[in-house]
Amino acid sequence: MLNVIWALLAGIVGIFAGLLINRKVQQKGIDNANREANAIVVDAQRQSEQILKEARVEAKEHVYQARSEFEKETKEIRSELKTRENRLAQKEENNEKRFALIEKKDMELKGREKGLGKLEQRVQEKEAKYNEALAEQIQRLEKISGMSSEEAKRMLMKSLEEEARYESAKTVNRIIEEAREGAEKEAKNIMALATQRCAADFTSEMTVSVVNLPSDEMKGRIIGREGRNIRSLEAATGIDLIIDDTPQAVILSGFDPVRREVARLSLERLVSDGRIHPARIEEVVQKVGKEVQQSIKDEGEKVALDVGVLSVHPEIIKLIGRLKYRTSYGQNMLNHSTEVAHLCGVMASELQLDVALAKRAGLLHDIGKAVDHEMEGTHSSIGGDLARKYGEDPKVINAIASHHDDIEAICPESVLVAAADALSAARPGARKESLDSYLKRLHQLEEIANAFDGVEKSYAIQAGREIRIIVENDQVSDDRASMLVKDICKKIEQELAYPGKIKVTVIRESRFVEYAK
Repeated sequence: MLNVIWALLAGIVGIFAGLLINRKVQQKGIDNANREANAIVVDAQRQSEQILKEARVEAKEHVYQARSEFEKETKEIRSELKTRENRLAQKEENNEKRFALIEKKDMELKGREKGLGKLEQRVQEKEAKYNEALAEQIQRLEKISGMSSEEAKRMLMKSLEEEARYESAKTVNRIIEEAREGAEKEAKNIMALATQRCAADFTSEMTVSVVNLPSDEMKGRIIGREGRNIRSLEAATGIDLIIDDTPQAVILSGFDPVRREVARLSLERLVSDGRIHPARIEEVVQKVGKEVQQSIKDEGEKVALDVGVLSVHPEIIKLIGRLKYRTSYGQNMLNHSTEVAHLCGVMASELQLDVALAKRAGLLHDIGKAVDHEMEGTHSSIGGDLARKYGEDPKVINAIASHHDDIEAICPESVLVAAADALSAARPGARKESLDSYLKRLHQLEEIANAFDGVEKSYAIQAGREIRIIVENDQVSDDRASMLVKDICKKIEQELAYPGKIKVTVIRESRFVEYAK
């Protein structure tokens, strides 16, 4: 028990001792903190005084500098004002001198006006004498030349007419040159685009299809009672059916190749099925129409993928697919476009140009032919408008619109498309055309050019798409040559039937030959 009491007392004493020691330590820390705070305050006061002194010095320097600049600008302004005052004084002095000179000249003019009356009278007298002398001179000239005044006038008029034609040719050339250099709108007003022509020899090939029948008996079933079946088929497809004496065949006639294909497939299915009546005809035509549209889309996607043309608008894909049913001179337009795309890619690769862009332009260059029977204009202009509508690259649009020289090519890809198009169409076997009619057209083309005065030689080249004419240098001037090419174009348009356009080039050159001996 006693040990416990001592232990408690020892603990209490320890606690009091700890409290006393802790209080002394805290007091010492507070004293140290106060001393550090006082030192910081003193140091801050010292630094603030130093900064204040520096700021005052800097402010004085700025004030002094601003004052110096102000005095300098004031001095310059005063000098400029002084200079202007001197100039104004000089101008006032010059104006006074001019006014004095004008008054002097005015007085001189008034004096001269008095003498003009006498001079006018003298002029009238001399004019009368001149007219008399001129009449006598005319009579003498008529006696010497042996011509009357009327004959001389006719010769003079003829000379003036030739001179006027020469001057008009120069004026026309100047106007055309100014228009070419001006806005595109003015250029289009001068350069009228030739409308695309289609030779009659190929119309049947382009607009008809033939469906073979198992027997002539099937013709009666196609016609139906009182013609109801054939009327239903024509109404559903929009294609004319021609049933004539051709054995075991029906001809489908229409300008729309897709509708003609729908009609052909529908008729073949009806013939093979044997059930031919108006309700069945409408059902089959509707079903075949959907299948053809899907096949058009599939074919367009397949060709675009094969060529490597990506991100094409769905409507352009359909136009590409429709080219499968479009031909030109017997050449399938889809195969032609694919071939042009590959040729453009090869040439672009050799020239280190954008291969993908060249292929795209080559594949789309004839998309206007897919709808040229529905819209007015050439297929190149229609294709350019469609490409612009569906957001194609400006270079692709220009390549489509310029591949037949309707507009100017603005990039190398456009030139490649025109070259590839000519290569694909001109290779042997690509297009079908009668050799006799082809040679006859070339011969007529050269005959038209040779009929003009001053033409030395003419050559029909590029399968009749261009004619080059060499003229006599001493008979045809440059201005006359510009008129001659227009006259030849007009005569070709009037007398010759041809597809597309014909380029007429007149060449006038000087050649000097000498032999060294």
